[in-house]
Amino acid sequence: MRAALPASSFRVVLCVSAVTRIITVERRGGEGTTEEDKEEMKNKVSSTQVSVKRRSWSWQQYLNEQKAEAAPPSLFTQDQSCPSRRTAFKVGMKLEGIDPLHPSMFCVLTVAEVIGCRLRLHIDGYSECYDFWVNADSPDIRPAGWCREHRHKLHPPKGHSETEFDWQDYLQSSGSLAAPPTLFTCRSTVCEFQVGMKLEAVDKKNPGLVCVASVADVINDRFLVHFDNWDDTYDYWCDSSSPYIHPVGWCEVQGRPLTAPQGHPSPEDFVWDDYLQETGSTAAPSSAFTLRAPHGFQVNHRLEAVDRRNPMLIRVATVTDTEDYRVKVHYDGWSTQLDVWMDSDHPDLHPVGWSQRTGHPLEPPPGSSPLPSPSQGVCPTAGCRGVGHIKGAKYTGHHSAFGCPYSDINMRKEVVLPDRLGGERSVTLVPVSLSHLHSRGVQVKQESTDVPLLPLGKRKRLPDRLSQPTKCLRVKQEEEELPLRTISPESSLQAVLHQSVFLSAMSAQPGRDLSLCWEQHRKLLPGVARFHADAVRCWTVQQVSDFVESLPGCEDQAQQFRDEQIDGRAFLLLTQRDIVRIMSIKLGPALKIYNSILMFKHAEDKSQSQAEENNQSQAEENNQSQAEENNQSQAEDGSQSQAEDKSQSQAEDRSQSDVEDPST
Repeated sequence: MRAALPASSFRVVLCVSAVTRIITVERRGGEGTTEEDKEEMKNKVSSTQVSVKRRSWSWQQYLNEQKAEAAPPSLFTQDQSCPSRRTAFKVGMKLEGIDPLHPSMFCVLTVAEVIGCRLRLHIDGYSECYDFWVNADSPDIRPAGWCREHRHKLHPPKGHSETEFDWQDYLQSSGSLAAPPTLFTCRSTVCEFQVGMKLEAVDKKNPGLVCVASVADVINDRFLVHFDNWDDTYDYWCDSSSPYIHPVGWCEVQGRPLTAPQGHPSPEDFVWDDYLQETGSTAAPSSAFTLRAPHGFQVNHRLEAVDRRNPMLIRVATVTDTEDYRVKVHYDGWSTQLDVWMDSDHPDLHPVGWSQRTGHPLEPPPGSSPLPSPSQGVCPTAGCRGVGHIKGAKYTGHHSAFGCPYSDINMRKEVVLPDRLGGERSVTLVPVSLSHLHSRGVQVKQESTDVPLLPLGKRKRLPDRLSQPTKCLRVKQEEEELPLRTISPESSLQAVLHQSVFLSAMSAQPGRDLSLCWEQHRKLLPGVARFHADAVRCWTVQQVSDFVESLPGCEDQAQQFRDEQIDGRAFLLLTQRDIVRIMSIKLGPALKIYNSILMFKHAEDKSQSQAEENNQSQAEENNQSQAEENNQSQAEDGSQSQAEDKSQSQAEDRSQSDVEDPST
């Protein structure tokens, strides 16, 4: 079959981006190629790739060599298993579907690529960077006209009016066809949840938080969880058995802190009964919540998993750790930095043989295939063949580490795009390595024995609904006085540090609460109290490394600080996000390191005047004259600017005042 495909028609490359294949085929469309010819050529490419892969690598042989077992097919849900029929979606078909970055929005979509029974969908009117992959039987996609029929709001392509958009006119003007309704999976089951009902739900982007939430939408057996007064980027769809949702009052019963809605007038005294009365809403009945049985996956089970950093690929994978409702997935032959925790029912997990039966190429472990990689030598990253790009589907491949999803420079940073809806918001296209984000602190329905330890990520506020800029947590009165006498194990140390810093720092009066727990921090981390930030700024890389090594349980992280050449000044500039997400430091050590930084800064703040309270980076404070300090205090009226670090002259003092006056 390979000989029947002349090079003049299009290139055939093993597992090369299917985007390239489609673009090449479509370019020939202007030369008289019919739609049927295009589809036939694409199918030939896919079948050729699959047949070569079958000859070059065998699951059974690999399992025998590894002395491993495939995860039993019975452990997978219907959405994860092989579909009952082959997909008939074709490139160019139009449909409606949920934007994964804005789960509350149904958008006009186009099928941009079909590989096996997976679809790459393009949001009409927007960059290809926002394209996303789904299975052909996904409940997130619907036929054209579904929103109007079911009274859901449809967001039309960019440049089209929401009120005037008409599917027939759009299909005609774009010369496209709508995907037939018969191609979509029907779901007829229902649930007890109704729009407007209140509940408590785990924030999946900050799994240590349980927040006040509402049912924002209901479709068949699934409903949309929305966190009150937050934007929809935190929303998610689930069913009644989800371990991330709880009835009203669950946190109080379990003794857990509950995150009140943003802008609530008294977040620390949040009371459900009052809130339900104020909002005129009702709590979701306890009978609506069903308990999901833990999965049956075991460590060393083999399966197939979508590459989360390069979602056009499916790789051979291994379960390396398990929890009641999640599994840790390792991509065989790759660094553990790529490991990721996933819900056990995630549609990106599949049983062994799924790719072969659905016609999707499977990526074997690097080096395990006897056939040389056609892209070998293009990308400098070991194991990478130059397929895909860190910036998504807009680019079909890469030739350097800058575009490689697996290069060291990209593993340590997030790929952030501006929100396609505009404004100042941004969305994360590719996260940093997530292997350190274990769910020991996830607040699921079953009683958990650990306190949530994940740091709080920043959230964008809704300016027209908020009256206060800070997000607050309700902590039980008895938890505000930390019982230091009971602290002995390292886990208890981490838990108390998390409560005393992360919870108090987000309260209505963070300055007061941080001061109250200062003495407690000194007892928890006694080696930190003798240092001030002005001294830490002068530390060398080795001194920073030695300090980190001196913290209990942080010995292994010292080398990483040396490798990253972090001196004292850089150390004080580190944030929660830098330590946990970019440096990929595990949560236990990260809490101690970040708390140390807070303590350094707090010690400096106590020694400064009120005008210098918020300054965190003034390296030359002790070299300034008393007269300059008094002038700055009067001009700044309690605030400072970054310009202080470089200025001592009166002219620069006046420019600082001009910059800072608007914030006073």
